[in-house]
Amino acid sequence: MNDILLSAKDLSVRFGGLLAVNKVSFDVKRGEVFTLIGPNGAGKTTVFNLISRFYQPTSGQIDFEGQNLIHLATHEIAALGIARTFQNIELFENATVLQNLLVGRHVRRGIGFWQSAFFTPKARTNEIEARKKVEDVIDLLDLQHHRDSLVAGLPYGVRKVVELARALCMEPKLLLLDEPSSGLNVEETDDMAFWIQDIKEELGITVLMVEHDMSLVSRVSDRVLAMNQGEVLAMGTPKEVQAHPAVIEAYLGAAGDEALLRRSVA
Repeated sequence: MNDILLSAKDLSVRFGGLLAVNKVSFDVKRGEVFTLIGPNGAGKTTVFNLISRFYQPTSGQIDFEGQNLIHLATHEIAALGIARTFQNIELFENATVLQNLLVGRHVRRGIGFWQSAFFTPKARTNEIEARKKVEDVIDLLDLQHHRDSLVAGLPYGVRKVVELARALCMEPKLLLLDEPSSGLNVEETDDMAFWIQDIKEELGITVLMVEHDMSLVSRVSDRVLAMNQGEVLAMGTPKEVQAHPAVIEAYLGAAGDEALLRRSVA
């Protein structure tokens, strides 16, 4: 089996006169947590949007399990086994946590309209399986207390976990996490680190993450790619990347030092 799950080669995208991403290349290996870091405007989320097919690259190629993603639609990406969360939480606020998670199972339904409309034996079996998978995710992320709560009434930190849970209900091979610690307090960030490790180790899901919290990055990442102004600065282990002179300068200026970078928010 090929160890490379996702491969981006010479990705570039231009918005009018702005070159937002310039010839970015990287591989994500199966079973790892690979993190994109960089100052605001570095192009990290743009790369996510290219992989998710929200944006069309000006040039370059994206392969997932050997299949070129460039000409696929967003819903086809999900069907391949790629799920994602967003910087700004995207949930159905007037639905319960359970209902939101069941929406995440839609891509795995495997039944047609008439089977669903007449609730055939296959549809019933499918519904039972969907409920089981959703309950497994609820247990994994300790959401039992919120199962029947409306999302609109939940604290921000819980909503972040619900969005993560919905993505997991899709049973992805690759999980894209866009700033999972954004808006969380220290305790909630610690919980997020724990869950990311469980997602990798217990569920065997590969994680591609954009993150600003360098403490979280160091705790969960196997490899890190640092970007600035749409280009790759450095790639390696968290320790190697944080010590790289170009990364230090991009974050803190030429007078910056490694110790300050370790304490900073990227």
